[in-house]
Amino acid sequence: MNGIHTFFREGRSETAPLVVLNSFGDECKHVAEELEELEAPDHAFLAVSGFEWNVALSPWKAPAVFKGEPDFGGGADAYLEQLTNEIVPEAVRKHGINPGAVYIAGYSMAGLFALYSLYKTGVFNGAASCSGSLWYPGFIDYVHANDFAGTPSKVYLSLGDREAKTRNPVMATVEDNTKAAAALFKDKGVGVVLEMNKGGHFDEPALRTAKGIAWLLG
Repeated sequence: MNGIHTFFREGRSETAPLVVLNSFGDECKHVAEELEELEAPDHAFLAVSGFEWNVALSPWKAPAVFKGEPDFGGGADAYLEQLTNEIVPEAVRKHGINPGAVYIAGYSMAGLFALYSLYKTGVFNGAASCSGSLWYPGFIDYVHANDFAGTPSKVYLSLGDREAKTRNPVMATVEDNTKAAAALFKDKGVGVVLEMNKGGHFDEPALRTAKGIAWLLG
């Protein structure tokens, strides 16, 4: 797990649900603070960072959406295997917990990864994709063409109401794709909520993420 960093907060009960958040840097601490402010139900909180964002979280290779940025590396399968076979089990053993449910959450590309993970593993009981990058090329087609690996019970989706207002034709699809994903998940019998927040992609990411996690735990 070279380069990987984790942040952990125990719940009040060893059987409390475990929330796994893939985080960009130390923003996870702000999410944890927002969860306290929201008085979220009892849970253990594992945040993981230190991976290469546009590689580890992208389900397949795709060109960059902005000039000068690196292409997406398509390393999600490899990172998900590391997350579910090494990182999460190690945290469970180290902290002596026995979670009654395990949820995955993330913002932006990590929100995309959270949903993608439901199609690749049955480890997670639900996901929160907060301002998720559902504009990602081919992702909505993948969602329509595939089934969940397990039986997730809850999916939370959110988006800023200005996120689709962009001149970038790829990213402009994000609202339509998010709404289409919500409808598909409902058709599959999953408990789904789609929350539209005021603002663009970079407005209140910690609060948006915490709101999604709190809903999963409710």
